[in-house]
Amino acid sequence: MLINVPMRRQTMSGEMTTMLAEQSRLGRARVMPWIRRLIFYLILLSIWEGIVRLEIWPPYLFPGPLIVANALWEGVTQGLFLPAALVSLRRLAIGYSISLSLGLVLGLLLGRNKLIQETVGSLVLGMQALPSVCWLPLAILWFGLNERAIIFVVVLGALFSITLGVEAGVKNTPPVYLKAARNLGARGVRLYTQVLLPAALPAILNGLKQGWSFAWRSLMAGELLYYTLSLGNLLQTGRDLNDAAQVMAVMVMIVIVGVTIDQILFAPVERRVRERWGLA
Repeated sequence: MLINVPMRRQTMSGEMTTMLAEQSRLGRARVMPWIRRLIFYLILLSIWEGIVRLEIWPPYLFPGPLIVANALWEGVTQGLFLPAALVSLRRLAIGYSISLSLGLVLGLLLGRNKLIQETVGSLVLGMQALPSVCWLPLAILWFGLNERAIIFVVVLGALFSITLGVEAGVKNTPPVYLKAARNLGARGVRLYTQVLLPAALPAILNGLKQGWSFAWRSLMAGELLYYTLSLGNLLQTGRDLNDAAQVMAVMVMIVIVGVTIDQILFAPVERRVRERWGLA
């Protein structure tokens, strides 16, 4: 027993050392991506400032990063940018929710029904190639220059990307999954909700992300013409006033909002799906 005690202590000490080393490695793995991003953006800002100092364009047309940062700060502190972002996000949430509901149903039908695929499928593919801004003149003629026209453009901007993503996920589901589910008694709605949709989730998630990006772009295009407090309208106001600093500040705000939503909504779901499928 006296001989085994030092050996146990050495074993426990080795396990603690291994555990501390693993924790240190995981800590570095979490911190290093942020350090790389910080270095990248510092280099990018330095290049931007260097181009400004070359004076290729006058400062009122191509302002430096400090001027744009000051415009961004003033827009936030004066109560313009945050309320405008909330208005834009509300419109985006309404339009994206509608396109998500329609896209899931239409994508499932295209993926499972050959007749619908041969007829409606070609139309969906053609509509996906049509830029969403092309719907704006029709939306104004049909609904007038109001929020319904903007939401209509947002819906059509995201709908076809979501539909094609769902269709691709359904078509790429291995048939053995469906056969096994049927043998176990899965039929009707249960077959879709418990087998088909979970199996197609990685491809569906890509379609949802792509649809979100198209919806965000469509919203900005629609808000350029609709004079209410919104991010798109602030872009148009900056252009009308020849204020390039405000235009760039609003662009930065749009990027921040887009990245934040992606990190809050899509990134955690995508990470869980990859872990579930053994891809992470």
